[in-house]
Amino acid sequence: MKKISDSTISRLSTYYRTLSHLIDQGIETVSSEQIAEINNITSAQVRKDLSFFGSFGKRGLGYNTRDLRDQIANILGLSKKWNVALVGVGNIGRALIDYAEFKKQGFHIKALFDNDPKKVGQEIGGLKIHHMDSVCNVVKEEKIEIAIIAVPAKVAQSVVDSLVKCGVKAFLNFAPITIKAPDDVMVKNENMSIELEALSYFLTQNEKGD
Repeated sequence: MKKISDSTISRLSTYYRTLSHLIDQGIETVSSEQIAEINNITSAQVRKDLSFFGSFGKRGLGYNTRDLRDQIANILGLSKKWNVALVGVGNIGRALIDYAEFKKQGFHIKALFDNDPKKVGQEIGGLKIHHMDSVCNVVKEEKIEIAIIAVPAKVAQSVVDSLVKCGVKAFLNFAPITIKAPDDVMVKNENMSIELEALSYFLTQNEKGD
């Protein structure tokens, strides 16, 4: 299996959303040039990204928007149902539970975990909050494949370590810390502070330029 860069996978996700938007507008065909213009990249980049996974569309005719979206969905695994565990039922965790787009894309939150005695045993959206002591049993019962980490930084690494021992190999980490994981485990970090700092840097440099 050839190694595909994170940036290519990220652009595929962008193309998927672009095609969904075009379909909602009733547009049936689209060219690589149009996809590129919408996403502020080159058409050569669009064609290169798609070429890693096969041949799409017809020269001179472009791509059928539904067919291409479905093919990208298959590449990204969005045609499957993924069982997800959420660890940390605080403000971020509760917001993620209510995020309807997850289920639309095949990501189903099936288990909740928290070590706060006041939360353990409660139900949110029909899901019982479990203590981390029972993590492996619940992961096995619910066939969990992906875990979302929304806990304080000081416990995030130990939480991931526990889930890795239970067989989970894919993580979305919201804790403001870099997680260490084995080579066969994927961790994607979602750090809103870093993104805001990038915006702050941009505005600061613009002010200096003025």
